[in-house]
Amino acid sequence: MFSSEHLKGLTPFLATADAGSFTKAAEHLHLSSSAVSKSVARLEERLGVLLFVRSTRRLKLSDAGRAYYATCKRVLQELADAEDVLAEHATALAGKVRIGVPAAYGRLRVMPALLELCAQYPRLQPSIAFSDRFVDLFEERIDIAVRIGAPSHWPAALGQMHLGDEQLILCAAPAYLARRGTPASIADLEQHDCIAYGRGDGSPMPWLFPHDEHGGQVEYRLASPRMTVGDAEARTAAVLAGLGVAQLATWLVQEYLATGAIVAVLPQLSTPGLPLYLAWPLARELTPKTGTLLQELQQRLTIR
Repeated sequence: MFSSEHLKGLTPFLATADAGSFTKAAEHLHLSSSAVSKSVARLEERLGVLLFVRSTRRLKLSDAGRAYYATCKRVLQELADAEDVLAEHATALAGKVRIGVPAAYGRLRVMPALLELCAQYPRLQPSIAFSDRFVDLFEERIDIAVRIGAPSHWPAALGQMHLGDEQLILCAAPAYLARRGTPASIADLEQHDCIAYGRGDGSPMPWLFPHDEHGGQVEYRLASPRMTVGDAEARTAAVLAGLGVAQLATWLVQEYLATGAIVAVLPQLSTPGLPLYLAWPLARELTPKTGTLLQELQQRLTIR
């Protein structure tokens, strides 16, 4: 029958095998060289084999020692893995998890949430992939994805959690408005420098404005934007530099709105933008790690 006696001497034995000498193993374990040597000798006596071939110049594993070393390392790794599983159930968030996020939203909103979670759950090991395309969660082994915008249809194998819709506002820097004046209507925008979001081919995306009391929207196409930029954070930088008026999501500029570095223009034209979702493979929904992380991210990212 297995007893605690079988574990005695394993740590000095493994340390000696890794270090190649009793002296180096003793330094690593903060023991005396004599204590490590005697521990290994007792282990050899109990097993009835020599684990090391000793000479005045070197110390190396015997054939039996190599076999025993490999077995001990495998068993100890299995014990460590078992402890990780128990820790995951105990803390709900432990171990590795792969998360896919949009580039700008991921940096500005998801990363602060994940940093909080890493501080709260020290055993959590997130791997975070940044991409603005709709990644295949199965092909790229993503456990949880944050998505802006909905696909044309949701695959049946994916779970989804709606976090709300982003809010789009017109905004500009105070310096720009002091120089050019504040537009009082949509028609006034024709006289202003406008910063548009650029498609892949460089053509500007239209702005969306509320159309009627039923929540419909109408597209406003910019005749000749001052600048067309295909990156959300770069458009924000252009606004901060006083180059013109842009329509931006509030999650991009909320800190600047709070400090007054950017101000809202024509606030009555604020309109909902794209929906935000958490998505995940349904097969992983019931694991403690994924389920708890979904709840934590929902709590932090839901638009209120």
